[in-house]
Amino acid sequence: MATEQPGCLHANMDLYRWAYKLAPFTPSELVADCFALAREIRAVDMRASPYDLEAIGYEPIRVETTAGRAEYARLQRDFAERAAALRDRLRSECVRLKQLVTVGALRR
Repeated sequence: MATEQPGCLHANMDLYRWAYKLAPFTPSELVADCFALAREIRAVDMRASPYDLEAIGYEPIRVETTAGRAEYARLQRDFAERAAALRDRLRSECVRLKQLVTVGALRR
């Protein structure tokens, strides 16, 4: 996590991957919150892709235009801010789990 780029959409989607991998040792609320954010981020990622997904309900973000880049950057900042809180919760869970393993309360 120390070298992670918190503004990167994919790094923020990865929070769900790690929360899910740590289940059932992490709270289900954390896994669900990470999933919800990852789902929103993935929709934006698809909207900014070069593929036309309007037929399935995804209005494109035209990142090749000034307005599209501004919209994408705004969404990216919002996701980074929201992911920061989830990242802190996930980090706290990792510390807690490491302590449990260290004292032998949880087997590897």
